[in-house]
Amino acid sequence: MIAIKILLLALCLVAAMAPAARGEEDPPPSPERLRQMAEMVNKPVVYKVPGMDQIQVRKDLVYKKTEDPNVKMDVYTPPGLAAGERRPAVILIHGGAPTQYRPKEWGIFQSWGRLVAASGMVGVTFTYRQGYPKTVTLDSASDVADAIAYVRANADSLGVDKDRLCLVAYSAGGPMLGPYLRGAPEYVRCIVGFYVFMDIRQSEPYRASETEKTLRRFSPIVQIAEGTGRLTPVFLAQGRKDEIPTLRDSVDRFVAEALVRGVPLVFMNHPEAPHAFDNQLDDDRTREIVRGALDFMRWHLGVAGGK
Repeated sequence: MIAIKILLLALCLVAAMAPAARGEEDPPPSPERLRQMAEMVNKPVVYKVPGMDQIQVRKDLVYKKTEDPNVKMDVYTPPGLAAGERRPAVILIHGGAPTQYRPKEWGIFQSWGRLVAASGMVGVTFTYRQGYPKTVTLDSASDVADAIAYVRANADSLGVDKDRLCLVAYSAGGPMLGPYLRGAPEYVRCIVGFYVFMDIRQSEPYRASETEKTLRRFSPIVQIAEGTGRLTPVFLAQGRKDEIPTLRDSVDRFVAEALVRGVPLVFMNHPEAPHAFDNQLDDDRTREIVRGALDFMRWHLGVAGGK
């Protein structure tokens, strides 16, 4: 039942995005399909920590100038942050949804922002451009890079230590990790991926829209094999019942390649989990994985109790 619901979510997103990308006059998704989609994404993460209700949130920061009113950022600050105190930041990169659906407002990302902040770090959620079936990978990457730059440039006012950042991607946000896996700036201390695409060369929409150079640059599996410089520590979480085509295979192949390449990798597998299991499958293994991800972030970002 969970898998069917998640598949419906994926189909709703595709239905919503495809007409605009094709330039066709197809009808928009029905109210019932949009209701079902909203119900899924607005569920909070199943794991909770004390203090999530005491977080301070700064809403709708404009992190870059565009004509799109939805390209904005929210910042979740730990409770009791003293004046002048700086904490490392965790920047959350959503999956494949157009900006009009405002992913940063979804319950799943609001709860991740609170989880991160209540764990002693600054949580950053933001909406950026995505496209389907015509992908806009370079636009997406530009927005992600601008979000990172905004956090660093405004670190003092946001209570952020600009030299301690973690990037966390979900689903179709995975390709955005490609440029930061090898030879990344020292301030990118670690990377986390939940059910992420790790090789877009095998995806027909990407192949139809992007150049070979772009496909390779934003396929994390290629970057760990062909890139140079420091290997960024990586945490991956994946469900064995993920129903999104080619995604699980891309993660499996990435893990195998990472072991060969010596990537400092933590991989946590859920044998029963579908796509987006962190807010869909409320069981001990899901909670263990989410807690493991938070511990990984804290360790590599040097948060008290984590390192």
